[in-house]
Amino acid sequence: MTRDEAWKLLNEYTKKDGLIKHALAVESAVRAYAKKFDEDEEIWGVVGLIHDFDYEMYPSKEEHPYKGSEILEQMGFSEEYRRAIMSHASYTGVPRDTLLAKTLFAVDELVGFITAVALVRPSKKVEDVKIKSVKKKFKDKAFAASVSREDIRQGTEELGVDMDEHIQLCIDAMSSIADKLGL
Repeated sequence: MTRDEAWKLLNEYTKKDGLIKHALAVESAVRAYAKKFDEDEEIWGVVGLIHDFDYEMYPSKEEHPYKGSEILEQMGFSEEYRRAIMSHASYTGVPRDTLLAKTLFAVDELVGFITAVALVRPSKKVEDVKIKSVKKKFKDKAFAASVSREDIRQGTEELGVDMDEHIQLCIDAMSSIADKLGL
């Protein structure tokens, strides 16, 4: 699947601006890790972009990401990449046994959290977000309460990266597409 095809698929199933921006943020962070790990940025980026494409239509744990995986299978999307998408939702029980799967899981919640931190900054710019600010907000359980801190911790640990470096890589990746994110 090309990036253009992935973008069309995302927009066919997803209409909410916030979910599209989330997909773009995840794509940017996954691409940054692909570059860091010397992996295929295009393939990894496509997986990041479409990881939640079915969420708006099928938001329940009984349907997401299962419906998306079925749709992708019908389109001929590889099992390896469908498994990475399935594993980003811990409740599926699909193990994160590839570097791509670990990366997708590690960035998914964190980019949402960084977005929330950016939105409370006076400038509302992701480039103004600092590691220290993210870590301070991380401790405030009332802030962005729907974001799983445990998933962020677990993802960072599974990926085997330093938390500060992980946060900075995601901030930098998101900053590179800040105009698309409205941040």
